[in-house]
Amino acid sequence: MARGLLLLPVFVALYFAVTAIARAVSTPEFIVTGRVYCDTCRAGFETSATEYIEGAKVRLECKHFDSGAVEHSVDGVTDKTGTYSIKLEDNHEEEICEVVLVESPVAGCSEVDAARNRARVLLAQDSGLASRLRYANPLGYLKATPLHICGALLKKYALGDDK
Repeated sequence: MARGLLLLPVFVALYFAVTAIARAVSTPEFIVTGRVYCDTCRAGFETSATEYIEGAKVRLECKHFDSGAVEHSVDGVTDKTGTYSIKLEDNHEEEICEVVLVESPVAGCSEVDAARNRARVLLAQDSGLASRLRYANPLGYLKATPLHICGALLKKYALGDDK
């Protein structure tokens, strides 16, 4: 009986060690989230007139660092707030991962903003980031015809005519 009590702390320590090792080698799951918007003023960034797009299609692509070959590809769709959330398992430390625009469901706002068409995200387990949640920069489409309020709005941002 006394021998069993002496071994109990050893078994408890062994249990916790095995549990810690299992967590360390478990497959990480990353969640990449971001937003897709319609640049209603063609400003090149979000403004107070920006509209977020529901139903926009995006793709998370991870390309091998050396070869450039696509190793992983996962599609996502935005909700009513223009937000997408994409899950991807495994460690991608030898890959460059980016969220890219695929398609806008909004007629009159489907021109891809070349400066806002992709957002790079780091999906490496040993990145120093505690959370598995990754926030991608916003992605944008340009409205074909700017809203009538855009001139005054851009002047508020000191981006209007310098006259």
